Amino acid sequence: MKSLKRYQYEKYAVLCNLAYPRVFKQTRYGFDPNGQRIVANRTGKTVVRILWSQNREEAVIVIKGSHSPTDWLLNFAMWHRTCRHFGLNYSIHAGFHFILNQESRPTHKKDQLGLSVFERTISIASELIENGKRIAITGHSSGGAIGCVIADALEQKYPKSIKRIVTFGQPAIGGYGFKKRFKLAHKTYRICCDLDVVTYLPPIPFAYWHVGKMLWLYNGRIYENTPSVVRLGRSLISWLVRPFSYHLMSKYIRNKDFFDER
Repeated sequence: MKSLKRYQYEKYAVLCNLAYPRVFKQTRYGFDPNGQRIVANRTGKTVVRILWSQNREEAVIVIKGSHSPTDWLLNFAMWHRTCRHFGLNYSIHAGFHFILNQESRPTHKKDQLGLSVFERTISIASELIENGKRIAITGHSSGGAIGCVIADALEQKYPKSIKRIVTFGQPAIGGYGFKKRFKLAHKTYRICCDLDVVTYLPPIPFAYWHVGKMLWLYNGRIYENTPSVVRLGRSLISWLVRPFSYHLMSKYIRNKDFFDER
């Protein structure tokens, strides 16, 4: 697995953050004026943005995380649903399955009625791949989870079409069958920040598994593939000792810039 470079991390982090506002001007970030397609959910809210430009090989699929009370409630649907009708031979979290399988409201003149979020995303991405693009996928929270499923489906349909997957604060996706059959673990980077509780969900040992390389951003360093139990233990210990750390002289030295030069 190749390493994730800093500029790549920053690019995907910025796109993930900017996916949440209602209006997104893709031209400010180097994409073509007509280089954006939106995939909406059953209520017409944006779930997926697909971005591209003619002079770049890479097209980017950006997927939002939970952004409504209903979406958050879906996180409690912790039973498994099969993905066979997506062309995938494994099961995933029922809440993520619902997000993918819900009907997508048309947002573009090319959009057809009756397609799910999954089907519309695959249709738009397939057209880009057939025109020579490779696909990078990034998503936050549940968006990262469903992004992995979309990426795997595209890879099965168009081998070597996926460039990389970068997720932020992503919960686990599916059972051991998912972990075993997921084809893109070597291209997947899962970013975790400090004690982000969502990255420990669903809290059912051995029923849910993560995939790819985990990069844990903690105490000013990057740790690779740190087990969840170790992450949790270090974070809790850090919380317990933090009040005492403010007594260290290094803290007083670090804060010298608060004083004016005289």
